[in-house]
Amino acid sequence: MSDAAKGAPPVIFLMGPTAAGKTDLAIALARRFPIDLISVDSALVYRGMDIGTAKPDPHVLAQVPHRLVDILDPAQAYSAAEFRADALREIEAIHAAGRVPLLVGGTMLYFRALEHGLAELPEANPEVRAKLEAEAAARGWPALHARLADVDPLAAARIHPTDPQRISRALEVYELTGQPLSRLQAAATREPLPYAVAKWIVAPRDRAWLHRRIDTRFRLMLDQGFVAEVEALRARPDLNLHKPSMRAVGYRQIWEYLDGRYDYENMVARGTIATRQFAKRQLTWLRAEQGADWLPSEDPDLLTVLLARAEGIVG
Repeated sequence: MSDAAKGAPPVIFLMGPTAAGKTDLAIALARRFPIDLISVDSALVYRGMDIGTAKPDPHVLAQVPHRLVDILDPAQAYSAAEFRADALREIEAIHAAGRVPLLVGGTMLYFRALEHGLAELPEANPEVRAKLEAEAAARGWPALHARLADVDPLAAARIHPTDPQRISRALEVYELTGQPLSRLQAAATREPLPYAVAKWIVAPRDRAWLHRRIDTRFRLMLDQGFVAEVEALRARPDLNLHKPSMRAVGYRQIWEYLDGRYDYENMVARGTIATRQFAKRQLTWLRAEQGADWLPSEDPDLLTVLLARAEGIVG
């Protein structure tokens, strides 16, 4: 546990890549101890996006509530700054109730923003965004990623060549400020959390294990009605593939399948590959985490280990 705030109330971070088993572990801990859960997931914030986000079933959410789940319509945007403000409010409320907050999820930017604060960055500029979107439509996002590598190689190294949201934001910041996003982030005023943070990373030792989990879960989501879920979202006139919500892994691939861009099996392959790539990016972020305890997903005694750790914190 971090000693940055000695004597401060505890906060638990339960982090890991997609399909590593974080949610089930968090629910088990919340059933056993006076722990309240806060979701750290940029897709779970959206209502109506249930199957493809692996959102817990409604009866589970009724028994073990997750804060910051189903708080927005998919047409809305949600930033890391908004998450930080919301999470700090929920942490304070949980502590006021005499309980311990456990933040669980895989959106690493949100964890980073919460723990360290955020750089002062310019607000989104619709004109610059539109220009970048038009350029991407003409040349492709990998070409814009190559341009980003010229002006901000550090940011480009962290961003996948097919991640339109982050490529666009990094180039937008550069065009608005004339400075690389990575430089502005490095110069940010840090606002460390005033809490004692226990940081647990649940991740597999064997990447093939994770890939099998991802493949099995994606096909299970399809069996549960993932395509119909995307059909309902696609039917809305206020949603399109440029919305942050529709960039969630799996949703874009099914949307494009419904547009007739490829057949069903091709969609399945693209969806599983995109999820594997997402997990790889999450693991890259996680390896940079300081003061974290790594725990193998495959360990049959993992829950027992976490129960013991939680008991030491919650008492």
